[in-house]
Amino acid sequence: MGPTGMAVVRTVLQFNPEAPPGPTVGPGVGLGGSAIGAFLTTLLVGAIMIAVAPGYVERMVETVADDVVNSVIYGVVALFALVLVTLLLFITIVGVLVAIPLAIVAGVVWAVGAAIAFIAIGDRLVGHDDGWAKPLVVGAAINGGLALTGIGGLVSFVVGAAGFGAVLVDYQ
Repeated sequence: MGPTGMAVVRTVLQFNPEAPPGPTVGPGVGLGGSAIGAFLTTLLVGAIMIAVAPGYVERMVETVADDVVNSVIYGVVALFALVLVTLLLFITIVGVLVAIPLAIVAGVVWAVGAAIAFIAIGDRLVGHDDGWAKPLVVGAAINGGLALTGIGGLVSFVVGAAGFGAVLVDYQ
């Protein structure tokens, strides 16, 4: 095969011997994808919660706004305990059958709590006199904006922990 044939093969296979091995994703693409994911997750989960249980959302927004410190502490401690229990269950063979549903439920509760906490932030900024749509979009935009920055992930974690803790305290 001549040089033209090899060029065609490289083009078809997208083979470049000078390129580093493995996929390459630039930091802008990774952060942008995270921001879009955070925005859409907060927007979708929040919209579902507002549509299904608007009274619950209002009660949880008030709980998060009124008792932030206790909600954050409870959320972080509960998350640490959940991670520890899940890891310990994964060590055993039989525990895997419990750990997987536990991790899924914890993830869903975290998503609900984080959405509620970001809605609470949006509510503080724009209010909800004409409905929950504006606070929801503002909260989702804030979550997406935080994902664009490096330190924003830590802030987003603390906000999510506040919502997670408020949901867990309310469940008791």
